[in-house]
Amino acid sequence: MAGITLTPSLELALAAGKKLRIAVVAGEASGDLLASGLVRELRLRFPTAEFAGVGGEHLRAAGLDTWHDCSELAVMGLAEVLRHLPRLLRLRRALHRRLLQWRPDVFIGVDAPDFNLGLERRLKQAGIRTVHYVSPSVWAWREGRAAKIGRSADRVLCLFPMEPPIYERHGVDARFVGHPLADAFPLEPDRDAARERLGLPGEAPVLALLPGSRLGEIDRLFPEFIEAARRVTVQVPGLVVVVPAANPGCRAAIEQGLIARPLANVVVTDGKAHDAMVASDVVLLASGTAALEGLLAKRPMVVGYRISALTYRIVMLLGMMRVNRYSLPNVLANEPIVPELMQQDCTPENLAEAVMHWFRSPDARAALLPRYQHIHLKLRRDASSAAADAVAELLAAP
Repeated sequence: MAGITLTPSLELALAAGKKLRIAVVAGEASGDLLASGLVRELRLRFPTAEFAGVGGEHLRAAGLDTWHDCSELAVMGLAEVLRHLPRLLRLRRALHRRLLQWRPDVFIGVDAPDFNLGLERRLKQAGIRTVHYVSPSVWAWREGRAAKIGRSADRVLCLFPMEPPIYERHGVDARFVGHPLADAFPLEPDRDAARERLGLPGEAPVLALLPGSRLGEIDRLFPEFIEAARRVTVQVPGLVVVVPAANPGCRAAIEQGLIARPLANVVVTDGKAHDAMVASDVVLLASGTAALEGLLAKRPMVVGYRISALTYRIVMLLGMMRVNRYSLPNVLANEPIVPELMQQDCTPENLAEAVMHWFRSPDARAALLPRYQHIHLKLRRDASSAAADAVAELLAAP
């Protein structure tokens, strides 16, 4: 916390034995992991602080008093959200009441914007400092949300460097802290070690398929992905296809898809997505955080994605999308460095041809590596420590 000076009132309070109270609400497993690093770093700065809120196993291990488990907030899909909406609203009201009674010095909402931003807004109105960790994708669509987020959060902690300038246009305090995944991935991943961990042959060509971590994504994408893999298998002798399943439900959906479309030399793993990418020669994946992981794994990739036709028509009709690049590698590079095949372009034929480009072109693969390395270094900022400094600075402000 070098360079951060506490306000006289906070310094006196801490000297008199007052314990800082820091509330954290992480809405799903990824937020639980992300927030645990932040809490550990805050403990180094404020050893006597109390931490309470909503989290999972990682936050509990970091010392959070979990009033509720983050699984209670992890609801995906419109139909599921609507079904659970009354319960989620009751939970948010109960949390609001308990937080007002506990009176934290700062509240940190981690991702889960639909749940957290409303809670942050009410706490901010009650005079509690608020931080939102992980900006929604204001760079991609509905930039005007930035101003609304600023009405909820005193400070936004951003994972990507293109986000703070957007908030600045709307008068919102936002800080780029780097991405924890960039800290977790080595700059030079070890392919042989990853193959050994997965039990994959050392010299065989390997294609990793990541059709998403949600059942709706798997339903829409896995049939296209496995048919693309079939076409690649014909052209690449001895190809091994590895498919990491995010959870048991995803594994069941993937195995059902393989029954309908059997393919030789397919290995399905429980999790281990990072190892699957590092072990591969080429990755075919759904757009999202997996594309960033593929970049950090330094692997050539093809990005495919489909949303429902109705949702796509609404988004395009209302002009909600403000970018013509969708995948994070291309957004971060500010140019198309990996193929993106979206909606009607996401067909087995197109996907297979794009994958084969990487298998056929060692020069293209080699040219990709320095671009990946440059982006990796830009994102590698010791994110948990930088985020903790930003929170401590906010606490020190008048």
